[in-house]
Amino acid sequence: MRSMRVARTFLLSAVLTATLVAGASAATVIHFQPESLPALEAQLHKHEVHAVTFHPTPAPGHIHVSMNDGKHYTVIYTANEQARLVTLATANGARYTVATVKPKAAKSTHHTLRYIVGGIAIVAIVVVVTVLLVDRRRKLNEGGPDARPAPGDSSP
Repeated sequence: MRSMRVARTFLLSAVLTATLVAGASAATVIHFQPESLPALEAQLHKHEVHAVTFHPTPAPGHIHVSMNDGKHYTVIYTANEQARLVTLATANGARYTVATVKPKAAKSTHHTLRYIVGGIAIVAIVVVVTVLLVDRRRKLNEGGPDARPAPGDSSP
C-alpha cells in the first residue's frame, strides 16, 4: 500500500515538473514584430524603450528593441546609423548592447579519424582470418604436414 502511495506521489511530481518546464520554456519565446527606424526614434524620445541590442552583421544590421510595456520589435538599420542610435538610446535612458558574432569552432576530426582507423582494422582482421582459413583448408586437402589422415587410411 505504501509503495503505491510513493509511486503515485512520484508520478504526480514528475507530471507537475514536466508541466512547469514546458510552461517556462514556452514563456521565454520572444516574437519580434517589424518596426520602422523613425518609429523607434520616436519611441526613444518618449522614453518607451527599455533596451536595444544591435546586431551589425550581416549588413544591413538589425536592432532588437524591448519596450517598457513588454512588446518586442526588430528594426533594420545601416552601419553608419549605429553611433547616432547608441547616443540617442543612452540619452533617453535605454540600455544598449552590441552583439558580437562568435567564431564557429572548427569541427574536430578526431572522431572521424577514429572511425576510419577502426574500419581499416576490422577489414585487416577479416582479411587475415580469411587467408588463414583458406590456407588451412588448402593444406588439409593436399595432405600437407598439418593434414589429418583420412579415415580408413592405414599408411604410417
